[in-house]
Amino acid sequence: MRALTWQGRRDVRVESVPDPTIEAPTDAIVRITSTGLCGSDLHLYELFGPFLGKGDVLGHEPMGIVEAVGAEVTQIKPGDRVVIPFNISCGHCWMCGNGLQSQCETTQVREHGTGGALFGYTKLYGQVPGGQAELLRVPQAQYGPIKVPEGPPDERFLFLSDVLPTAWQAVAYADIPAGGSVAVLGLGPIGQMSARIARHLGAAHVFGVDLVPERLEMARRNGVEVIGLDDHDSLAEELRERTGGRGPDSVIDAVGMEAHGSGGAKAAQAFVGLLPDAVARPMMEKAGVDRLAALLAAIDIVRRGGTLSISGVYGGMVDPLPMLQLFDKQLTVRMGQGNVRRWVDDLLPLVLDDADPLAVTDLATDHLPLEQAPEAYAAFQEKKDGTIKVVFHP
Repeated sequence: MRALTWQGRRDVRVESVPDPTIEAPTDAIVRITSTGLCGSDLHLYELFGPFLGKGDVLGHEPMGIVEAVGAEVTQIKPGDRVVIPFNISCGHCWMCGNGLQSQCETTQVREHGTGGALFGYTKLYGQVPGGQAELLRVPQAQYGPIKVPEGPPDERFLFLSDVLPTAWQAVAYADIPAGGSVAVLGLGPIGQMSARIARHLGAAHVFGVDLVPERLEMARRNGVEVIGLDDHDSLAEELRERTGGRGPDSVIDAVGMEAHGSGGAKAAQAFVGLLPDAVARPMMEKAGVDRLAALLAAIDIVRRGGTLSISGVYGGMVDPLPMLQLFDKQLTVRMGQGNVRRWVDDLLPLVLDDADPLAVTDLATDHLPLEQAPEAYAAFQEKKDGTIKVVFHP
């Protein structure tokens, strides 16, 4: 089969690799029809090389048609159309039973002290081959895959794999009071959907903050009050002015460790990325390598007594944080990987609604064959040509 493989920093290639097979009775094989390019894939493209091996297959936002199932998989069968959650979870452990599928005790990667395994996402999360490929082996298929109906285009369902549940969780964790306000920092796919979900769930004011004109325009046409980061001397003062002098009730950091305005950390990331794996790996495990501009801005912006929800991915172990400010402002902070299956029951009726209340069909900006993935990674990383969300079709 053809698959997108990691070969080195900023070097991904579509190559022929062996077809996957059933390896356990809880496996399934899915022929991929659509698969997304996620912002967190750029962390692999740029930074996490010490935890990747040449030839690793990337991607964690796939859907397709079931081709084969193991003996213990009864909820799906060959021919079914399914979306594959990015976290691999068993459905029966204590964590899964408590809605924390990203912490699944069956698939936790204890060697690295991390949570449940993920598709296409480094040795830290199990080094499981990913979904930017023609075929995918799906472990824990007795629970994970989400069966969806025939008929509507893939675009209606694909984002159940990651974007929609991660955004829904970001809004749930933000705990926006009824009729309250929220600022979403970063209007990539997660930020776009977080803003739409916040509006859908009743937030009176949803502010979307970004630097990229195309992202701001997409948010604007979906009812978000947009703020161009370069258009104001002080983002915090601008938001306080719009919220009675206090700041928004909640802030969602949908940016993470690739924030602009963090020159020193950017240099540190670049430096670590150039080191031999044996040296870089312990540095990344024990050092602060995040660009914290978005997180520090979120702490500054949110009102006293408010809530900070972090959905953007961070990777540093000893990042410096303003604990005095966090304590003095009496903030609540929640964060973590999206627990996909926890939120599917909330999201599926909205996705199935022909009125498209979350405008899921207004997110993908690029539909490309898998063979063009290397060029798409470069364009997405550089925010070229209005690229917001790329979907590959193997």
